[in-house]
Amino acid sequence: MKYLKALSFLYNQQSRTFFSVALLCIIGMMHNADAAGITLSGTRLIYPQGAAEVTLNSTNTSQKQTYLVQSWISDEKGEKVSDFIVTPPLFTLKPGAINVLRVMYTGQKLPADRESVFYFNNKAIPSLDKKVAVGNTLQIATQSVIKLFYRPAHLTVKTSEAPAMLHCQVNGDVLTVSNPTPYYITLVNFTANGQKLPNTMIAPKGSQVLKTARGPVTYQTLNDYGAVTPVLTCNA
Repeated sequence: MKYLKALSFLYNQQSRTFFSVALLCIIGMMHNADAAGITLSGTRLIYPQGAAEVTLNSTNTSQKQTYLVQSWISDEKGEKVSDFIVTPPLFTLKPGAINVLRVMYTGQKLPADRESVFYFNNKAIPSLDKKVAVGNTLQIATQSVIKLFYRPAHLTVKTSEAPAMLHCQVNGDVLTVSNPTPYYITLVNFTANGQKLPNTMIAPKGSQVLKTARGPVTYQTLNDYGAVTPVLTCNA
């Protein structure tokens, strides 16, 4: 109702066309904000070296809307890469339906001593209802992006051991967090001297520099399933 009141002053004999278009746009946005859509069965993908493929499910949680779904793999810069094949790359998903997506690595050899990161993109475009196609409607495409980690075989460190191996160095108001492990580690609920810091992903054998208050550093991480691990204190 508040949307209609905000636009009511525009309505007169000369502005009926504009009002109708604006109203349809608002209704479309309200509808899409409340609507269900396409979901993925995981928040991250692990691709073990030598695997023929990895899979995940794409589910249409809507009971009315059909979607056109497109999937692809990109690098850290957002550029589409040809080293991975996603099948099917493009398909329609009817209300309540589930489709299995298969991801296959066909590229050159990647570093054998550490993980490599890519991104799985899943774009959903709602179908246009022919009954309302003649009017003014607002169709909103949504895109989900999750991390894909290519994991070499025979890494000597276990994934469960990696979070506790981080090292911290404080110099004034500068905090450096170093990751000596072969895994990407994502820090969540990350604090220094009680001050909340942004979620941060640290590359294998890499480091991140942040400005913060001097004091104890605590954090949790995300495991292979996207679950939060127990709280740890960073070793200085």
